[in-house]
Amino acid sequence: MRSFKKNSAFCLFITVLFFANTAFAQQGSYIQLLGQPNQWVDSVYNKLNKKQRIAQLFFVRAHTNKGKKYEDSVAKVIHSQHVGGLVFFQGGPGRQASLIKRYQRESRVPLLIAQDGEWGIGMRLDSTLLYPYQMTLGAIQGESLIYKMGQQIAYDFKRLGMHMNFAPVMDVNNNPDNPVINYRSFGDNKYNVASKGLAYLKGMQSAGLLTTTKHFPGHGDTNVDSHYDLPLLPFSRQRLDSLELYPFKQAIEGGVSGVMIAHMAIPALDDTKNLPSTLSRKIVTNLLKDSLGFKGLVVCDAMEMQGVIKYFPDGEAELRAFMAGNDIIELSMDSKEAIHKILKAMRHHKLAAEEFEAKVKKVLMAKYWAGLNKPQEANVKNVVADLNRPATKELIEQLSNAAVTQLRGSPRDLQLNPLLQTAIIGVGITNPSAYEAELRRWYPNSTLFLVNKTTPVEELNSIIKALPQYTQVFVGVHDTRTRPQSKLDYSAGVTQFVSTVAARENTVISFFTNPYALAGITGIEKARALLVCYQNSEEMQQAAVKAITQQIKPMGKLPVSINGFFRTGAGQVGL
Repeated sequence: MRSFKKNSAFCLFITVLFFANTAFAQQGSYIQLLGQPNQWVDSVYNKLNKKQRIAQLFFVRAHTNKGKKYEDSVAKVIHSQHVGGLVFFQGGPGRQASLIKRYQRESRVPLLIAQDGEWGIGMRLDSTLLYPYQMTLGAIQGESLIYKMGQQIAYDFKRLGMHMNFAPVMDVNNNPDNPVINYRSFGDNKYNVASKGLAYLKGMQSAGLLTTTKHFPGHGDTNVDSHYDLPLLPFSRQRLDSLELYPFKQAIEGGVSGVMIAHMAIPALDDTKNLPSTLSRKIVTNLLKDSLGFKGLVVCDAMEMQGVIKYFPDGEAELRAFMAGNDIIELSMDSKEAIHKILKAMRHHKLAAEEFEAKVKKVLMAKYWAGLNKPQEANVKNVVADLNRPATKELIEQLSNAAVTQLRGSPRDLQLNPLLQTAIIGVGITNPSAYEAELRRWYPNSTLFLVNKTTPVEELNSIIKALPQYTQVFVGVHDTRTRPQSKLDYSAGVTQFVSTVAARENTVISFFTNPYALAGITGIEKARALLVCYQNSEEMQQAAVKAITQQIKPMGKLPVSINGFFRTGAGQVGL
């Protein structure tokens, strides 16, 4: 009976997707709709005055974890400014579905609702499931699972009343020290980034969700976070054309509905001093729209980031973004003032009337494509249970299993002997995780050792002295941070401890960390067997145990180069 219920739920989900896909296939893609006559778009446009038309280009921030006063303030902006959309951040799914319902009722024109869901709605919302990071997905061979992931994420968005995902990230992360892209990228190989990104966005769009590939023209080779300052991309036009721009060109050819512009200084494309790419007409209009032929929605990265407002405060950034060719201006620091400045510029004919009309109608057409021409309200009943459905859990497990990458050893080296005395060491944690707990079940003659991030050297030495009595050792290296970086936040003593244990003859190590962290462990290549599992999720920990116990084969390949020992594409695929 339990199995039947699970399969029934999955079949119901597939049926919903089938009808959704059929409907959107009949309607055509968003890009195909652009330029076609549309009575609803024209009628809405004609009912708005110039100020209200400008406001349709503005998307403001929304939360459900900041209390009623904050929620009411957003409602006031919707009602008074007639903004075009919202970008939801942290909160809960039930609260968000209810709030979207309220906000749509407040708005004269239906709101387009967006969210950053690079690894699904769990990136922002509690009580929901997390898909793997894009770096993890970059290790998977083939794109079919990622396409299915896109479909299920689209279902989740639409279930909450949202219409647009600011994903996928199609930056080529070829700088290990990148503080802002990093594990959010599919890797450092432009072909892998393009193919995985295309699968993801096509999956979402096939199920009726608008997508936004980012961060054009490529934020992967920077060492500055544009949230805090203006990064410099100092490369030649030839380098940009051949590397950074490649995935975006593929996305445009593949029919992506939206492209997000990064805040970066790029002298090879526009040498105006301190001018972010978001505000450059040479980059937004001349390059993206004219040279690359992109017809869809151009979205600027958040206008509250220091990378743009540091040099252009008080609404000047929004005006310049508008003039540069952006269609959606998100997260303005002062949308009222910014709308006023743009209105003043329009009265002085700073932008051609035809271009302005095309911008607004492009946003309205997105609303039409998303079905907002007809009344719709998010269903708030059973929302948490629906978002945690068996089909999603099953797919996350499949994605995790497919990502496990073996950099050292053979299947025999992984499994060792379940009857022998075994040491299981959890590093970077204070309590056993799924990896340690599951291994103990498989290896009954085992002893568990826990090493936190700052365990004193004396305790570490005592563990090392005890290890000779164990025939085999399993080590789980964990990074419990919400945003795992390229370097582990371990003490020097703990880092050296991992190196020492790796040198033992029968040591199997599983890394539940950002893959770049491998470079910080001297001698890690000496381990008998080495699994890279990319992140500290329970599903990845379970997948590592499955690989060790021969339930699955580690089929993943490393999506980034770490050092001379571990290069892009490494992995004992199929063994």
